[in-house]
Amino acid sequence: MIEFQGKVLVIGGGISGVTAAIEAAETGVGVYLVEKNPYLGGRVAQLTKYFPKLCPPTCGLELNFRRMRENKGVEILTQTEVLKVEGSKGNFKVTLKKMPRFVNDNCTLCGECFNVCPVERENEFNFNMNKSKAIYSPFEFANPPYAVIDPNVCLGEKCSKCIDACKYNAIDLKMKEKIIDITVDSIIVTTGWQPYDATKIDNLKFGVVPNVITNMMMERLASPSGPTGGKILRPSDGKPVKNVAFVQCAGSRDENHLPYCSYICCMASLKQCTYLLDQDPEVKATVYYIDIRTPGRYEQFYWSVKENPNIFFIKGKVANIEADPSGDVWVEAEDILAGSKSKERFDMVVLATGMQPTSVDWNLPFNAKKTPEGFIDPDSLPDGIYLAGSAVMPFDVIRSLHSATGSVLKALQSISGRGN
Repeated sequence: MIEFQGKVLVIGGGISGVTAAIEAAETGVGVYLVEKNPYLGGRVAQLTKYFPKLCPPTCGLELNFRRMRENKGVEILTQTEVLKVEGSKGNFKVTLKKMPRFVNDNCTLCGECFNVCPVERENEFNFNMNKSKAIYSPFEFANPPYAVIDPNVCLGEKCSKCIDACKYNAIDLKMKEKIIDITVDSIIVTTGWQPYDATKIDNLKFGVVPNVITNMMMERLASPSGPTGGKILRPSDGKPVKNVAFVQCAGSRDENHLPYCSYICCMASLKQCTYLLDQDPEVKATVYYIDIRTPGRYEQFYWSVKENPNIFFIKGKVANIEADPSGDVWVEAEDILAGSKSKERFDMVVLATGMQPTSVDWNLPFNAKKTPEGFIDPDSLPDGIYLAGSAVMPFDVIRSLHSATGSVLKALQSISGRGN
């Protein structure tokens, strides 16, 4: 294999960024992998299963984490953001800001510090459906495999119970943020996506009607490492669900919200129907849709789900959602094929919220433009900077991996002088 020399910066530590980092490093290139969260894995780490094999996220992530451990060419910088990019291809000067973790690599995740910490925080990894301590592990199998302290809620040195409990001298409450300057030959941007804010969709009543959740919340409910240990229980009262509605295009394909198709939402809802039936074969699920979009080989999965007599499909948009005093949820919708309107009662409603690029809220540190939807415009990028994953457009995992590999090839060509 050809050995390359040079340095590559990968911005974003989701599945695309991790893939790009390790594939670049295995060619001999030095890689800086920068991630703003205290862990790698991005949205994939929050899933219960992902396509096409319907395997848990630890399956693919752990393989790449192992490759990363075996290759010393990747320097991982979590809790780090890019402040500024100057220079040009072959000589980018990048300024990074790394926030303190307050825990060093002596940590064994023994859990003694969690037991004595007196402060709780909202667990954003589980979309605030449960709480963690101020010192916590982001999730099971998190990488880097160390605890982290939330400085926004930690009582600091006036408490110090975690320090007293730690046998490994792993906690340092005096850590400070660092400004780091690096020089790289090329940059790969894999900043990923975020769920669209469902509170902006007035008629779907997310945040107003109890037991209306998003598809990513459903992923965490179904996960064995989630807030309910993998049992799909409705949030308001912990009741097992028997009848669930899925509302497609919650914000997507709507000129008032996200004007594009988010690509993965139909497949996500079909997959989540199987989560329900795996737990209870008597559960009923109703999918309200505009169009079912299952590209390529995913079409077979759609037909297999559709054949289940407990899963119903209604073509029509949901007009309104209301709360019932019992905690149930009423869904009012059109049924285009029947030529009528319906009002049905469910235990819980799952909104298939769209994929919005994380870059929509990112003040780009390099000279480039965004599309009207917030994606980074690839035609506006300086030479030597490349995109991968959902920084480009809505992608599933497979397409994200393909784009990551493609971005590495471009970066290597740039380093060797054969690129644009």
